[in-house]
Amino acid sequence: MNRPDSNSLARTLLEKLDYDQLTNCMRCGFCLPACPTFKETGLEPESPRGRIALMKAVADGLMEPDDMFRDQMNHCLGCRACEPVCPADVKYGQLIEQARDAIEDHPVHSPPVKGIRKLLFKGIFPHRNRLKSLGRTINFYQTSGLRRLARGTGIMRLIPKPLLDMERILPDATAQGVIEQLGCVHPAKGTPIARVALFRGCIMDVIFAGTNVNTVKLLAEAGFEVVIPPEQTCCGALHAHSGELELARNLARINVKVFKELNVDFVVSNAGGCGALLVEYDHLLHEDEVWKERAAWFASRVLDISKLLVEHGRIPAFADSAATVAEPMIVTYQDSCHLRNVMRSGSAPRQLISQVANVTLQEMKEADRCCGSAGIYNLTQPEMAGKILEHKMANVNGTGARYLLTSNPGCLLQMKLGVELHGRGEPMEVKHVVDFLYERLS
Repeated sequence: MNRPDSNSLARTLLEKLDYDQLTNCMRCGFCLPACPTFKETGLEPESPRGRIALMKAVADGLMEPDDMFRDQMNHCLGCRACEPVCPADVKYGQLIEQARDAIEDHPVHSPPVKGIRKLLFKGIFPHRNRLKSLGRTINFYQTSGLRRLARGTGIMRLIPKPLLDMERILPDATAQGVIEQLGCVHPAKGTPIARVALFRGCIMDVIFAGTNVNTVKLLAEAGFEVVIPPEQTCCGALHAHSGELELARNLARINVKVFKELNVDFVVSNAGGCGALLVEYDHLLHEDEVWKERAAWFASRVLDISKLLVEHGRIPAFADSAATVAEPMIVTYQDSCHLRNVMRSGSAPRQLISQVANVTLQEMKEADRCCGSAGIYNLTQPEMAGKILEHKMANVNGTGARYLLTSNPGCLLQMKLGVELHGRGEPMEVKHVVDFLYERLS
């Protein structure tokens, strides 16, 4: 494999990194206890402060962007827990994406990895019809007997363990997304409060289509007319996190155009990872004179469903018929990092959960600490992700909860895996907060 010229990579980094953000870092160290990889290792390069120092050293010509530099940029979860605690308001998430974007201009991937990246980022995620085909294929594998046959013959042992783990806990897929099930417009119940558009996501509408359906119905119950534009595409979050910023910008332009034409009051997300990029479309396209104003319009209207319900909706009555006043059902909540740290919507899901009759919300220790999913981090960095998940599950088990709730599909899958690998041996169900609430509508 030909290695890229380090001087060329250094020049690209200098061109793409926001140097003002690099110099804004005061090296105070407030980010250290907030960073999951630093907490696991105690190593300075594994912290936001350390990674910024590496970026600046390369930009200043003091070091070469060698394999260690690449590894550290890729070892970051991108959870952005460092940002809320930073007194200088350093935009670390933007810096790490810029660094990865520069690195991917000079890739060192093996041919198979290059092929997989091209297939996913260009061949599948941006194309709804191909996503439907993917859902149909996975569903056939899950329901035709192929899965049982594959597991029974032992052939699954040939699959890398991270992928095998995901296969074990993957929900039933479908080619029938929310539009196929409900149509493009769903009326509000009672007097409409506002007209909102649902961002359905790509994988979300294949693996968690039921959550999208429940999202629409819950919004309607709360007084919102819901429209779902079929022309929308992938949000671009996985592209941005993986160093494919130009592809992310192309997807953003499509979404901005589609949603702007609807003239809605809000754009609703039910996936923290998607919402965090949607709400930053203004930054993503800030250098594009043609699109930046429309991107700012779009970003200003993006809200997570929980925050929309709490701040603007008629919150329905929720009750858990399985619980009693004497023995309330215990529920705990795992924060989606991007929902909490970027969209700053950590309290709204808790307010909604707390309004369910006969349910007790038991906070876990370090609920705001990353679970290790981080997009596809659990697949690309399985060792670190596994350590983080094990520590997370120790805190989950300490709550004694019957339900573990979260607000992001990646977190949900990771926590399902955590319950299977490190559960306390008692029943614990992992659910999206929307599904939990919808099932308890009075």
